[in-house]
Amino acid sequence: MSQSSQLPKTSQLQEISTVELAQALLERLSISPNDWHRLKSNRKVRACEQTAAALVFLLSEQPEEAQTRLEQATGWLNRSISAPPCPTHGQKKDG
Repeated sequence: MSQSSQLPKTSQLQEISTVELAQALLERLSISPNDWHRLKSNRKVRACEQTAAALVFLLSEQPEEAQTRLEQATGWLNRSISAPPCPTHGQKKDG
């Protein structure tokens, strides 16, 4: 990519707040409901999601929440946490 094609993006980013950028990153990295079962145990995906959430909280002056999310991200990476079972898994359907 040439430097001239990067300039408009850089100038556009200057107009967006840091919190808004972090929120956009979190939105991009969050697991969608359609992908939940497929990705709920993917350690890299979960760590990225929690790290992005931590950044949003930290930039929003909520350091305790940021720390909680960073600890969760670390837990995904060091394998000390794993995904809980789906709340509806194993339940009989009415019908």
